[in-house]
Amino acid sequence: QAQLVESGGGLVQAGGSLRLSCTASGRTVKTSAMGWFRQAPGKEREFVAVISWSGLYIDVAESVKGRFTISRDNGNNTVYLQMDVLKPEDTALYYCAADPQYGSRWPYQLADEYNTWGQGIQVTVSA
Repeated sequence: QAQLVESGGGLVQAGGSLRLSCTASGRTVKTSAMGWFRQAPGKEREFVAVISWSGLYIDVAESVKGRFTISRDNGNNTVYLQMDVLKPEDTALYYCAADPQYGSRWPYQLADEYNTWGQGIQVTVSA
């Protein structure tokens, strides 16, 4: 099973940008769709974005559409989440996910559909 490690989080002012990275090790995820989710205190984990293994298909949550961009580099087993025009409501713990379960269907927006998760990384946006 692959291990996923997120990086790039931190504290930023509203309107600023951050880029999250998720690097897989242990087993390649080149043939796996990979997603980003987030969870704010007291709230359920919610879908942010997903990218197909080829990078040709992308889906992004309405709440971040036009501000967040997902991409991947299969040569480096890494998926990225570029976050621009950040808002205080984007504050959350962000998780990388991979290996959608057999039988799940695109666009894999449900957390339960994924078998592999990173440990999460904090993103805090100040007003």
